[in-house]
Amino acid sequence: MTVFGPEGEKPSAVSETALPAVFSAPIRPDLVRFVHTNMAKNKRQPYAVNAQAGHQTSAESWGTGRAVSRIPRVAGGGTQRSGQGAFGNMCRGGRMFAPTKIWRKWNRKINVNQRRFAVASAVAASAVPPLVMARGHLIDQVPEMPLVIGGGIESVKKTAQMVKVLETLGAGPDLQKVKDSKKIRAGKGKMRNRRYTMRRGPLIVYDAADGIQFAARNLPGVDLVQVERLNLLTLAPGGHMGRFCIWTEAAFKKLDAVFGNGTEAASLKKGYVLPQAQMTNADLARLINSDEIQSILNAPKETSSVKKVKVNPLRNKRVMEELNPYVRTMRELEQKQQEERKAARASRVKAARADKERKVASKAFYEKANEEGDVIF
Repeated sequence: MTVFGPEGEKPSAVSETALPAVFSAPIRPDLVRFVHTNMAKNKRQPYAVNAQAGHQTSAESWGTGRAVSRIPRVAGGGTQRSGQGAFGNMCRGGRMFAPTKIWRKWNRKINVNQRRFAVASAVAASAVPPLVMARGHLIDQVPEMPLVIGGGIESVKKTAQMVKVLETLGAGPDLQKVKDSKKIRAGKGKMRNRRYTMRRGPLIVYDAADGIQFAARNLPGVDLVQVERLNLLTLAPGGHMGRFCIWTEAAFKKLDAVFGNGTEAASLKKGYVLPQAQMTNADLARLINSDEIQSILNAPKETSSVKKVKVNPLRNKRVMEELNPYVRTMRELEQKQQEERKAARASRVKAARADKERKVASKAFYEKANEEGDVIF
């Protein structure tokens, strides 16, 4: 990777450094979203309704015999409140059903391996320009991803100088987008010390706090984090991977010490060891479908059992005969009746045909007799 210097009007390459092995980690958006959701729950403040809410009245049930419900009613007279229902969750001013308690389970436990995997996946996603752009960052003018700055950038203490460095490296449009996105929050949150909303900008990752924490802390949307304190809430705000990260040279070189340099092998099924040097692809689908991994996996299992298909017993002859032996006798009787009806129908058709022939012959005989002048009585 190219290391750019903080001086000059245009990005200038100072040196080069090797890409840490963490950038070859598989990208798992499902795992990142799951871990982020549980981590965000650990910052919630417990809340509950007042234990006496809805019970601060002199209400008492009137009992039966007065043609009203048994709900407790406010005592007294001379006001609209007297006689009104109280205490019940269906009453105005009454208690709520199942009131919230502060001893609710607020925190969530997260597996260490899952948390580490999610952080590594978020770091790897920050080096993929399509994912960074899909998250909304403007990186068209950034010369290279991931962006590494050297030249003593960690000792910069002035905000104006930091802004100039970021604009030189192409991060100016993203800073301006964050500044323009500041809006007043909709809802009651504006009354609860969170009046404004604003997009997230670049994340600056440093190693030694020699002044850079003072130079960038006042920039809108810009967050700073020490490389050994990387967490998912800053790398993937909202559970969405692809944060625009700006690395200092010292922090970039320290990633191998934090996440591992890839020399230790990853054990797979059957004791197969896949060297880290071969895992240069961050695409999980292509990694799983590679020849190296597919060659050691078991063949797909074929089930020998055939799924039994349920049949309707009222439509299946064999099942009906098993359930009711008389079905066969009924079918034979029905078949016999059908044959008798068929024979009767054929007999009627034959008689009708013979009657028609007789009528035709009789008509021809009379017509012939009339033509010859014969008188027939």
